[in-house]
Amino acid sequence: MENNFKSGFITIIGRPNVGKSTFLNRVIGQKIAIMSDKPQTTRNKIQGVLTQSDSQFVFIDTPGIHKPKHRLGDFMVGLAENTLNEVDAILFMINADEGYGKGDQYILDLLQKVKNPVFLIINKIDLIHPDELFPIIDQYKDKCNFEEIIPISALQGNNVNHLLDILKQHLPEGPQYYPADQVTDHPERFIMSELIREKVLQLTREEIPHSIAVVIENIEKRDSNAVFIQATIVTERKTQKGILIGKQGSMLKNIGKDARKDIEALLGTKVYLELWVKIQKDWRNKQSQLQEFGFRSDEY
Repeated sequence: MENNFKSGFITIIGRPNVGKSTFLNRVIGQKIAIMSDKPQTTRNKIQGVLTQSDSQFVFIDTPGIHKPKHRLGDFMVGLAENTLNEVDAILFMINADEGYGKGDQYILDLLQKVKNPVFLIINKIDLIHPDELFPIIDQYKDKCNFEEIIPISALQGNNVNHLLDILKQHLPEGPQYYPADQVTDHPERFIMSELIREKVLQLTREEIPHSIAVVIENIEKRDSNAVFIQATIVTERKTQKGILIGKQGSMLKNIGKDARKDIEALLGTKVYLELWVKIQKDWRNKQSQLQEFGFRSDEY
């Protein structure tokens, strides 16, 4: 390790669906945060670790800031807001393809109260004509004392390395917090549940809202070549259970097939995945259920 090793914690904050998880997965080089075109996909702080020869970036992908509609929403927004004073730098990410809105102003008001350097990251520039970028910069540049304004495409990788170079300049000298080969601080069990939840969101589309949770019930290595996993998809209504199972179990089978591929890539071994569906009415408003499913209020 070099004498002038730099390290720090960087939070990624923004409205729902601006590409925070896509950016994190791009930087880390593998999937640790689930991606969906539905808002509020990320529910927990996902820490992704990028280690280079002279530095270590610890990224925190927060839930999109939105107006909460239930206790789970309160938990998500609380997590996002409370990372602002715990980090060395803040990436405020916006979607180049979306107009300025009240949600952006709410975040900007929060950022006025922090002392850490704030970078405006204009994501999804691949969706707009280059001439459209300058009006966006003009619209935002005077709304906060941004350290820098950096346009990127997290999906295609445009300008992402430049952003990392700029960030490195602002990181303090510090220790290597995590081993060089570690990419997240979350246990494999958590990542597995997120990968299953991602497939539910992708395959059921608009039929299933964000009223599901995934609980890994059992992980068992029965031989040297395979891991057996049992997981339960929790939903709030009987009609949603029917959609999740599908005709003759077809939907649940497809969810399991797609999730198994990602879990095998994560574990590097063959996986047998068994899925069940259970109804827990109004679980997003019940503190005991939230804690059981991993959403603990003492985390923020």
